[in-house]
Amino acid sequence: MAETLNQQHHADDHHDEDVHDANYQAPPEKTIEEIMAADQEDESLRRYKEALLGAAQTEKIVVEPNDPRKVIVKKLALVVEGRDDMELDLTGDISQLKQQVFVIKEGVQYKVRIDFIVQREIVHGLKYVQKTYRMSLPVDKMAHMVGSYPPKKEIQNYLTPPEEAPSGMISRGTYSVSSVFTDDDKHIHLKWDWTFEIKKDWE
Repeated sequence: MAETLNQQHHADDHHDEDVHDANYQAPPEKTIEEIMAADQEDESLRRYKEALLGAAQTEKIVVEPNDPRKVIVKKLALVVEGRDDMELDLTGDISQLKQQVFVIKEGVQYKVRIDFIVQREIVHGLKYVQKTYRMSLPVDKMAHMVGSYPPKKEIQNYLTPPEEAPSGMISRGTYSVSSVFTDDDKHIHLKWDWTFEIKKDWE
């Protein structure tokens, strides 16, 4: 986390550029039908697309019919080896999430897991961006390419590479986090704020 801090300290002056590279041109959105129809003469590519899309080739997968979104973010979890996952339910009133404070022991390695549903159409270039603040000052930022996902009836998830929590007396205290789940086409699938506290020990 310290390395990320040094590299990213000034990045938050350009919020939109943090989430989307201004010079990056995303490929045009395509439906599943368009994807399957393209490159039919390339056998290996056809087999790859069939493996990627699975059941979505033959049926319109809609998990939650009353929700028009293609991506429904269900849960965030902090994953620490040897401990139960600490979870945030992202399906309710997300304005209340900051009231639920995660306690993290200083110096531990942790990962962030995002659970989500993809329905209706394939989504391209999912991205998870997380910015951390202490006393309103930016102290850390992570941005991870999650990838492209087909519709599935099951919940899908993404697990970030390990991060190290800050350590030392000066690092202990409360941090606020702003998280965004977005994609190549600049759709904001969910944006939420949450809080964690760095302590000397878990309790």
